[in-house]
Amino acid sequence: MKLSKQEKSWILYDVGNSAFTMVLTATIPVFFAALVDMAQIEAVCNNFIVQALFNKNATLALAGNMEAFAALKTALFGLTTTVAVVIVALIAPIIGAIADHRGMKKKMFSVSLLIGVAGLLSLGITQDWLAYLFLIIIARIGYSAGNIFYDSMLVDVSTNDRMDYVSSMGYAWGYIGSCIPFTIGIALILTTPFNLTVQQATQISFILTAVWWMLLTIPLMKNVKQTYYVEMPKHIIKASFKRVGDTLKKIKKDRRLLLFIIAYFCYIDGVYTIISMATTYGTEVGLEATGMIVALLVTQIVAFPSAIVAGVLAKKYGAIKLIKGFIIIYAFICLYGYGLNTQFEFWVLAISVGLVQGGIQSLSRAYYGKIIPKDESSEYFGFFDIFGKFADFFGPLLITISASLFGASKYGILALIILFAIGFVLISKVEKENHKQAV
Repeated sequence: MKLSKQEKSWILYDVGNSAFTMVLTATIPVFFAALVDMAQIEAVCNNFIVQALFNKNATLALAGNMEAFAALKTALFGLTTTVAVVIVALIAPIIGAIADHRGMKKKMFSVSLLIGVAGLLSLGITQDWLAYLFLIIIARIGYSAGNIFYDSMLVDVSTNDRMDYVSSMGYAWGYIGSCIPFTIGIALILTTPFNLTVQQATQISFILTAVWWMLLTIPLMKNVKQTYYVEMPKHIIKASFKRVGDTLKKIKKDRRLLLFIIAYFCYIDGVYTIISMATTYGTEVGLEATGMIVALLVTQIVAFPSAIVAGVLAKKYGAIKLIKGFIIIYAFICLYGYGLNTQFEFWVLAISVGLVQGGIQSLSRAYYGKIIPKDESSEYFGFFDIFGKFADFFGPLLITISASLFGASKYGILALIILFAIGFVLISKVEKENHKQAV
């Protein structure tokens, strides 16, 4: 299937921003774990964040319990995800509604892009762990908000019969393309040329990723136009709030759409949690950082053909059937992750995730794009993002609570199976609704 210039430009942005996802998953949490030490934690044990996670006396006693200290670092890093996704989820419908107006989508996208890139660039400079946590939140907000507008552009660059394929190609090339800056960064970290320290090399890799992200955005800014829109009202903010209320009523009345969104919330919760917390969890159970990072690089390579195949198979079997299969595989991945304690097992888990990750994400995005009103795509994708981001909030929160209460995150990993099970039941109901309505 030949891609148009607009589709190629849209796909290239996935190549750009996926590089941020790579460092967020692999390098950033490992660097944070190395950046913070026991003395720094104890120095801020009166901080309300730490007290919310651990009792003060337990925090001061961490010196004698390195496992609990590792769990605390996992909890703190997981908290950045929680804060960022809650903020984006709260603003997503409104900024989505604003972006649906003529000429606003790319403007809103540009602001989000600058926030995300600026946050990532700043991570390449700061050496204070509290500032580092704050900047991760800023970068994630920019990245996530930008994805609302980017995902909604799928309806502007493609048609219903091409969306599964184009969305899959976005994820596929995003996976393989993101390996380029990531590999350069890892090479810098492992070889430390020009008398660089590991810390300096790691922070340079963040800067390289930010530059890559920005450069790969240029084709989208140049070639993608907002095809679907609503006319600009006299009072855009007031009108946008009203539209949000109207859209909620529409979603409530559309049984298929409502079921899909709730199902998506459940199963994507587990997907995002596994992606964002993988190396943090691996570090906690004592796995070697370099091996984990290389394994995640292999995950991207495996995910490249797997995502393309998912797009092709969706044409033959339908997106919903494939999503159901991916959910089942993810449930087994969680069960496997619960008992993970060796480097080899982490490799098995990483490759297994690579086989299904791109398919479940790309087909979910494309299916949603097919069943929503095209001229309100940003607003609807804003709601899509709410469910995705609250899912991204709830999963890491399970890990954080598990680390806080039990001194280990594995029980939170096991709990994700429940969410996958609920998602499977609901997506099966969506499949029944598809027999009543033509997609």
